[in-house]
Amino acid sequence: MSASAGDFVTPGTRVLADENTSLGEGIIHTDSGPLALLSGKLIVEDGVISVEIPGSTANLPKVGDVVIGQVNRLNAKTAEIRILHIEGKEGGGRDIPALKLFADIYVTEFVDRYIPSAGDAMRSRDIVRAKITQFEPMLKASTKEDPSFGVIHAICPPCGAILQKSDAEPDFNVTCKRCDYKGYRVLSSSFGIGYSIPENSDIDVLNRPGERWSEQAEKNLGHDGARPYLSPLADFRRGVNHQIPSSVARQLGRNKSNDRSRGQRREMHKTTCTMCSTSTEVPFKPTPGKPIRCRDCMNKVNDGTATKEELSAERQVLKAARSEMLESSGVKLFVGSISWDANEDDLRKLFSTFGELKDVHIAKDRETGKSRGFAFINFSSLKDGQKAVKELDGTEFHGRKISVQESNESRGGSGNRRRHSRK
Repeated sequence: MSASAGDFVTPGTRVLADENTSLGEGIIHTDSGPLALLSGKLIVEDGVISVEIPGSTANLPKVGDVVIGQVNRLNAKTAEIRILHIEGKEGGGRDIPALKLFADIYVTEFVDRYIPSAGDAMRSRDIVRAKITQFEPMLKASTKEDPSFGVIHAICPPCGAILQKSDAEPDFNVTCKRCDYKGYRVLSSSFGIGYSIPENSDIDVLNRPGERWSEQAEKNLGHDGARPYLSPLADFRRGVNHQIPSSVARQLGRNKSNDRSRGQRREMHKTTCTMCSTSTEVPFKPTPGKPIRCRDCMNKVNDGTATKEELSAERQVLKAARSEMLESSGVKLFVGSISWDANEDDLRKLFSTFGELKDVHIAKDRETGKSRGFAFINFSSLKDGQKAVKELDGTEFHGRKISVQESNESRGGSGNRRRHSRK
């Protein structure tokens, strides 16, 4: 049974609403119909049905609301903000229900430029102004739709002083007057001024939307999706450059003598972009058959502007690379039902007719040293090994029919060897 105006409802109660009635605070639309999210009395005002809580109204953010929040947590691709205030709403500073207290801002919603990692544009405890863009199933927000959105107050991560705006160096738009810290923030047009939005503010141009990163700033970006502030180093920062304390080095599995400065880049590996074939560098060893893209191609894929032809051509490149990798890595064969009197030289003579062999090994009993009736053959070439399987499986060898197949270990299986009983 559905509740109507004047009824008391609790979370999950079905609400009766016709097509001429809009849903207000405390009510959500679902596939099964409107449901109450709060406990209170149903009221209808100006064609809007909502839940009235005795003594107050619910302080829930809605899609389109502008909120003030504090960065609570930084993940690789999102910044989680704790909502402190809803602007333009009576009682917007009251406590917000726990289920709608936090909102996520994705890196693609920070500003109109490529942001590799959430911490490249925001830091913990920053105060931001953002717009709510999604309510269910979780709150999402954005800071790129208006110049007034973005960081309005920030403190220096190393020393705690209030950061000031700066245009001294490209892409380093905030600086600390107490220490050597400089960094980038997605700045609001009211940064450092207060919660009011001044007219003709040009602070947001320091975000440099639509521009490439400067070479100096490029070195400090978190291209691999993680940043030093997400590691144990966070408690030991002393500006942009510092030595890793020995206690932290042990936590990271490093030797005491292997201290590295925060500004030092990781080892770069030269490779070729799998989409446009241009030379590029990546901070990890490339895996054959896996996409490796230059910055421009990565942006095209992330933005959805890569054409079908480009993606199709890349798939062919990756397919060829995987085939080449499989061929060059060779294959390991399992040979079962081997006669007791057969030795490794006999097997090598039989299988070498199909191609180059890396290794031939007959499994033997540890105590007696006698053959256990099965062996492993390593071929240098995948095709040669597959040909041997096709030609030799079920053939007679030293008076017995042998079983030849690819080993489970050859393709990264669990390594459990199938036991073959001797007849």
